[in-house]
Amino acid sequence: MRIAQRAQRIEPFYVMEVAKAAASLASEFAQTREPMIFLNIGEPDFTAPPLVAEAAARAIAQGNTQYTEATGLLALREKISAWYASRFKADVAPSRIIITAGASAALQLACLALIEAGDEILMPDPSYPCNRHFVGAAEGRAILIPTTAEERFQLTRAKVEAAWTKNTRGVLLASPSNPTGTSIAPDELQRIHEFVHSRGGITLIDEIYLGLSYEEHFGHSALAMPGELGQSVISINSFSKYFSMTGWRLGWLVVPEALAPVVERIAQNLFICASTVAQQAALACFEPDSLAEYERRRLAFKARRDYFIPELNRLGLTVPVMPDGAFYAYADCSKIAAQWGLAGAQADGTGGSWDFAFELMRRAHLAVTPGRDFGHAAPEKFVRFSTASSMANLKEAIARLEKVIG
Repeated sequence: MRIAQRAQRIEPFYVMEVAKAAASLASEFAQTREPMIFLNIGEPDFTAPPLVAEAAARAIAQGNTQYTEATGLLALREKISAWYASRFKADVAPSRIIITAGASAALQLACLALIEAGDEILMPDPSYPCNRHFVGAAEGRAILIPTTAEERFQLTRAKVEAAWTKNTRGVLLASPSNPTGTSIAPDELQRIHEFVHSRGGITLIDEIYLGLSYEEHFGHSALAMPGELGQSVISINSFSKYFSMTGWRLGWLVVPEALAPVVERIAQNLFICASTVAQQAALACFEPDSLAEYERRRLAFKARRDYFIPELNRLGLTVPVMPDGAFYAYADCSKIAAQWGLAGAQADGTGGSWDFAFELMRRAHLAVTPGRDFGHAAPEKFVRFSTASSMANLKEAIARLEKVIG
């Protein structure tokens, strides 16, 4: 069978490969070792709050399960619009919002609508791997630009300008970012978008962790930029993280008014619509009781961050930049890996943090994600911890790390 080149260009999602290995090892040691602690997957340990679950059950019971418009329920788009206005002081008309089958579908729709074969999209290194594969699936080319801790592992206007060529179509950013949990300062983000916009390019920004921001300086949507800047940026968001609806597969896309009918046409053909039950349930996300619960959860995630990052630093698993959002810690494990006698990076992608992650599973029964997924800027030095797990699990993880690191 002949496999399409675009499929062959997509690398394995190593996060999931490690997850499978961790699950297998956990099963093998089930009778003789303590339970595996999974700090490798970025999934909240909270599930949808009561009003959301009740709304889903009610929709099924009342038969509100038929197709919606490809852009989604108008009532849901209006709720999201009002949330942007109240939470972020951003003017986002419901007509600019397209409800999608998760943030993944939002990214796919945006890339298919805007990227031609050979177009180059600038992205920070490290960054979430699936984002660059959406660019590749649209026949574009993701250009990874190495970033530093001093830059908060984010692109700057200076780096975007320096990397811009005749083939550059735009930038794909994430704020807060996976794997680092860091955001772009609002003034720097505006400078980036001003330059991109001046070159006729596109600024796509993944804001799926925006609700989980912990620092006032960074907790701003790109859609709140003034005037035409805020109207021309393209934002991807999701009900998975802040709204605790991972398996419901529901997200949304905010586009300029002129792009909305184009994206709608593509969505009609590729998806028909997002899950109607999930949409009906998501209406309840914006009820006062639900929003109050989400804020309690946000503070719980912040408390976990505030405990876990200093502990990692104390143990020598240094986190170069304190995350200001999301629920990740991008930690430098090179010192400990060297102490354990693990080889550095190998040509096949093993060594360094890859071997460290597997050794940590064996020694501490603790699963983390090696940096291999996230780009080419020293991935062998870093592992990603997820702090989406409970405080009890995080404290146990630190206790186990202390035992094996000494």
